[in-house]
Amino acid sequence: MGLELPKYPEMEEDNFVNFTDSEIVSHVKDALTSVLSGDSNSYNQLVGVMHHSKHLAPDEVALLETTLKALAGAVSCIDTTLHDSLLSAIFSMSMWNYGPHVADALAELIVSLAISNGKYLDLCLGMLVSNFTPPPYFLDKLKLPRGLERKGQVLSRVHAAFKKISDYIPLAPLRLSNIVLQGMPTIYHKDRAIVIYVENMLNLECGEIGELVGSTMLMAVVDQLIELDLEIGWDAILQDDFSKGIFEMELEDVDEVEESAEQDTGEFRLSRKSLAGNSIAELLDNLLVLTFEHLESCERAGRLAKVFETLLQSFQITVMSAYKSKFTQFVMFYACALDPDYCGMRFATMLADLFVQDSHPQPIRMSAVAYLASYLSRAKFLSASLISSMLKRLVDWCLEYCKTHDGDINPNAHRVFYSACQAIMYVLCFRMKVFMDVPRLKMQLLMPMEQILKHKLNPLKVCLPSVVEEFLRQSKAACLFTVSKTFIFDGLLESELSRAFGGLERLDTFFPFDPCLLKRCDSFIRPMFVFWSMVKPTYDDAYDDDNDDGSSDDELIQDFVNENEDIMDDGVARSFDDQGLDLDEFDCALKKMSITPKNGFSYKFGGGFQEPTRMPCRIRPSTSPESL
Repeated sequence: MGLELPKYPEMEEDNFVNFTDSEIVSHVKDALTSVLSGDSNSYNQLVGVMHHSKHLAPDEVALLETTLKALAGAVSCIDTTLHDSLLSAIFSMSMWNYGPHVADALAELIVSLAISNGKYLDLCLGMLVSNFTPPPYFLDKLKLPRGLERKGQVLSRVHAAFKKISDYIPLAPLRLSNIVLQGMPTIYHKDRAIVIYVENMLNLECGEIGELVGSTMLMAVVDQLIELDLEIGWDAILQDDFSKGIFEMELEDVDEVEESAEQDTGEFRLSRKSLAGNSIAELLDNLLVLTFEHLESCERAGRLAKVFETLLQSFQITVMSAYKSKFTQFVMFYACALDPDYCGMRFATMLADLFVQDSHPQPIRMSAVAYLASYLSRAKFLSASLISSMLKRLVDWCLEYCKTHDGDINPNAHRVFYSACQAIMYVLCFRMKVFMDVPRLKMQLLMPMEQILKHKLNPLKVCLPSVVEEFLRQSKAACLFTVSKTFIFDGLLESELSRAFGGLERLDTFFPFDPCLLKRCDSFIRPMFVFWSMVKPTYDDAYDDDNDDGSSDDELIQDFVNENEDIMDDGVARSFDDQGLDLDEFDCALKKMSITPKNGFSYKFGGGFQEPTRMPCRIRPSTSPESL
């Protein structure tokens, strides 16, 4: 087949001459070999064609396309030493500068070079990776339809080239992983460039060579998220004041923050308002949304469970050790929300396993139980059965710990124990109403707490006062414990003991899944999230009459009843004597209990205490100033 080839400068007198494909390749080979004889004229003309980039005339486009195709057929004649200037010109070319035909020819040349000689492999892969991001002048065009079209054209060819090279060179994906990681933009690059680069990494994860590079790419993305996360400063931190409770003001909407929140210079918190205009926070927000969307695509493709195993590994290596992480952990939260039955259960079980195993360092165990408590409290998608089983593991562990330790209060020596007690109380602050409304859960989980809290180690005096206070308020309203002077419901001790058990990292104030303050992320997380304003504490009975807001508490109760109807039937029918329970211990609770059948079982508890005024909630950061 004939092909019309525009001349190189001074190559022919006529403007165009007809060449067959083989003749074109032969001419390019002659230009390459002429360097050996000292005649570099044709070779220099060849190199000059490679430097054509933007704003090419139609004949220049044809010349470039044809030359690239010819070079692809003559790669055996290219020498790394003799033709260094040609190779340099080729590897510096950007597909973003050309239309689809030239981009196809360039991709074909790069693949041919890569598979022809191992010496070119890294150079070829590096050139393709450099095309992950457009030239700086093109970034603004990505907002336009034509820019997005060019983006699709370029990136599809880049990833197709990776696949072709990997088919011929099995070790190429390993080399590619290293090059991609080395080429990752820093957080100080243009934000759109970083987003596109990460997008390509996620495309590799789910692409045709994902089996070979996927886990590496995903873990590197999480590392990038953490790096950005730790760059966000706590601009609104003023003073560490533990007289302010973590439940006092949890604002769910930025408008509410701006319009109704009173600024208190005695507390510390990070607000959505303080993040406005923070370029690092906005970049992290965009990358997290990109990751959420990737997880959604994995779920649709039926591969989320496999991807989640990589996320778990990354979480343990990177996220759990980053005590100042504020937002990256929501990748795990969202993955669990997409698949509660597997991922949701797997995450909770992993955290519980990390906590109960003595072989792990104390900070890891404390971090794990803090994550578990925050997760069980905030995840709307978790079943009552899972929450109760995880809570039972913590209660059982604490009971066993109490049996084997008989010393006095020592926050430093018993940090892990106090962290578990605080975790249990924190979860119950959010979920106590659920457990009180299901008697079997109350007997199995809530009543054993009295033995733990009355122990000489006295967790009520050591754990974070705001958590203890809210827990005791609800316990008192529910008449959870027998009357005892051991329990002081007001005037909690200062936080020095809490500071001691929390350590330098202040893990006593670590609540990883506090509300997400990043604006775009919030739209993904909010439907699956339990805000404090949605919680029905035991001291607030107003909802029973006229406040049917469809909260997750009612759903959890009904779910548990449905899941355990047979067991509950048996448990309720048996007498307390048959179950070996102490009537005196349950006397207070039994007097307040009434059981009314309704579509199975539902349970109501009255209230004999003066109901305290319910305070609005207040966001508190998951990290203390000492760890910054």
